[in-house]
Amino acid sequence: MAAGISSLTNKASTSASATSADKQEIAGNFTQFLTLLTTQLKNQNPLDPLDTNQFTQQLVQYAGVEQQLKSNDRLDSILSNAKSSSAASATGFIGQTVTADGKTAQLNDGAATWSLTPSRAGKATITINDAKGNVVATQTKALTAGAQTFTWDGRSSSGFSSANGTYSIKVDAVDTTGSKLTVDTQLTGKVDSIDLTGSEPVLLIGDARLPVSSVRSIGTGLST
Repeated sequence: MAAGISSLTNKASTSASATSADKQEIAGNFTQFLTLLTTQLKNQNPLDPLDTNQFTQQLVQYAGVEQQLKSNDRLDSILSNAKSSSAASATGFIGQTVTADGKTAQLNDGAATWSLTPSRAGKATITINDAKGNVVATQTKALTAGAQTFTWDGRSSSGFSSANGTYSIKVDAVDTTGSKLTVDTQLTGKVDSIDLTGSEPVLLIGDARLPVSSVRSIGTGLST
């Protein structure tokens, strides 16, 4: 099972570095504020002491910054526990046969694969959209009856390589007579491994990469 799970080392290291930098920045502001406050108290004019209202406001600001530091620590802990729980749950998919909504797929290292199942032969116009719904690429493809795969190389219509991430597919197809053709994009297969390096666990079924959220049903084997 361990061999089927991608390493989290780089992702965790990057996240930890960013979190550490944020904490240092807030802590630095906190220390600076405290230094200014204590210096102000030490050097105030005994004959004209600091206004009570101003002093109270500064104490409130001091308490607010301190609370922010504590809240950030708690949020980091909650987020870390949630990710660990999600990763642990996702490993249970390994070896299971799942049926997933195949409209979305993960682009990774220049390849994203979808399963297309038209009821009869025809021709399709395939549109690839990014996670925000923007059209990234449009291609045409001849279809044969039955299940087949479509692999996108990650190149946009302008010729640029797209960033790794989640992309969705839209298929507009017609048969040889010009009649509208329905194409099923659901994918059924056995989960070979899990990729935990992203924000959401991704199931690897052969060449296909499917987010866990796309799973519609789970079984123990393919029906015969």
